Amino acid sequence: MLYIHDVWVNWFEGEENGYNICSFHEWRKSDGIEILDQAPILFIDDHTFQYIENDLQDIPQAMLDQIYQRGYIRKNQERKALDYACIVTNGKSILAFDTMGYHIPIRKSRLIPRQEGLVLDLIQGRTAKCYEVSNHTDKEFHILSLPQEYMIGLTRKERQLKQLLMIALDQLEVSNRIEEVRYWLTEWCPENYAKIKDMSFEQAWKKLYQEVVNGWSVKHEIFCKQIIKGQTFYEDIWEREHPPYSTTSLRS
Repeated sequence: MLYIHDVWVNWFEGEENGYNICSFHEWRKSDGIEILDQAPILFIDDHTFQYIENDLQDIPQAMLDQIYQRGYIRKNQERKALDYACIVTNGKSILAFDTMGYHIPIRKSRLIPRQEGLVLDLIQGRTAKCYEVSNHTDKEFHILSLPQEYMIGLTRKERQLKQLLMIALDQLEVSNRIEEVRYWLTEWCPENYAKIKDMSFEQAWKKLYQEVVNGWSVKHEIFCKQIIKGQTFYEDIWEREHPPYSTTSLRS
């Protein structure tokens, strides 16, 4: 088995979508970087790699058996074995994961560029191994777990704020208050006020979702700030991602 040592990892916990496992250039000083003293490397097929990167289902048992307690983490000069942790690659992308003792990839991380290059060098001339993924159910995307096409090209901050906006829209749908959803749709596109005031709840909410789900812009940021106003927990998330500034109305 191949191994790599002294691996820098920046764990993103409970992430089912690969776009939220940030590449090295998006790591922050506030992130908790850890060092894997030793990590096994598995060269795997595309399907299995995508399954691990973009889901939170059981890892194939054959893979778990291969890597059991072969990875070690170093903390405060102590070396501790991890039950199921390793680095996987399909020859193009690279991902580290740690199941924290379970059978699903609870923590995931990218690697620093130099170590990514080393992994790709080590698998040169080797053949990817295919794994049988049993009891697999197709992943379902939804408003709180958007398909990749809605996140591609966005920065870490933009992805976080977009997810926050989707949470707010989900709450708006659950509230089922027609005047409220008409108000927010009018805030987004005031030029359509005459049409909006006659829309049903379902029509207005669907139109608002379709309007904001594509891309990201300053207009999205301002709208996000407005719609979460007064909700302390969400405002705290927004403040962490975006420096305070005056949020003028979308109508101005």
